[in-house]
Amino acid sequence: METTTPATKNTMAFFVQSALAFGLALAFLLIAILYLPADPWPKAFLALGTIFLTTSSFSLAKCVRDAQESQHVVSRLDQARVDRILAEHDPWKDVA
Repeated sequence: METTTPATKNTMAFFVQSALAFGLALAFLLIAILYLPADPWPKAFLALGTIFLTTSSFSLAKCVRDAQESQHVVSRLDQARVDRILAEHDPWKDVA
């Protein structure tokens, strides 16, 4: 029974689309904050909140990716151990 999942690769088009969507969303949000009819202090607060949210989103995505990659490595190591044990097992060998 094969339990490994195939590694999926993102295409360059998907990467470009994701990067453009992120860049446009961030740019439009910062432009909206800039043109907000308010004093500079509330605008600065909203801009800093936006930047903090963006950087923390990148950190969270990295942590999730690292956790998934480490789980995949552990799963592959366990599968390799089982394969080695099965390859070395000889059911016809006499028990002494």
